[in-house]
Amino acid sequence: MSNISCCSLPRIDPESPGESLRDGRQGRWAIDGLGALDVQGDGRAGRLLLTHGAGAGQDSAFLVTLRRELADAGVQTLAIEFDYLRGMREAGRRRPPPRVERLVEELARWCDRMSQFSPSPLWLGGKSMGGRVASLLAAREGAAGLVLCGYPFHPPRRPESLRLDHWSSLACPTLVVQGSRDPFGTRTEVAGYALPACAEVHWLEDGDHDWKPRRGSGRDQAGLLREGAQRIAAFMSRHR
Repeated sequence: MSNISCCSLPRIDPESPGESLRDGRQGRWAIDGLGALDVQGDGRAGRLLLTHGAGAGQDSAFLVTLRRELADAGVQTLAIEFDYLRGMREAGRRRPPPRVERLVEELARWCDRMSQFSPSPLWLGGKSMGGRVASLLAAREGAAGLVLCGYPFHPPRRPESLRLDHWSSLACPTLVVQGSRDPFGTRTEVAGYALPACAEVHWLEDGDHDWKPRRGSGRDQAGLLREGAQRIAAFMSRHR
């Protein structure tokens, strides 16, 4: 998704995604009243409404590669971007995201529309901040399942500021795929958290927040992205 600007995409009305999803079509569209949508993968392992992190959108190297690996593993991703990021692109400068409550409402609108048309239950998920937004929506309204890639358990260097208050309300299958060195929540730190029974954590050895291992680890980011995608596909298939 090198250019997710709605101006560069074919426009379809809000009712049309259902036909595309049911027919297994992949592509990029501008959904009237919502924004840009990128659909990739055939969905044999499930369908995932996928959000992005705070500072980079769906064209980030991480998400471009992850979506490709998920498609290869059978997961169809419905990739979206929040409105503030579209404004950031148009202005040509970075800006912070709005309050998380506003993003939850925006994701809820996407979820309501896409869930009406998805041929199978729609999972929610995202990278970092996007995963937090997805988890807040799932805690409030429920979901078929959650996929959280690099969950921001706390801000870096502030382990006391946990973002877990809403996790006690989660009841759906929840998979966290986390680098073991992630400064937003390391393996050692997360081991001390009381996560709900529905949550499972898969650790990517030596990965950081973007699943990049250290050069001397004998691993590479591409391998960890593939491992993460395959784990996600297996988890979603198991809970279909």
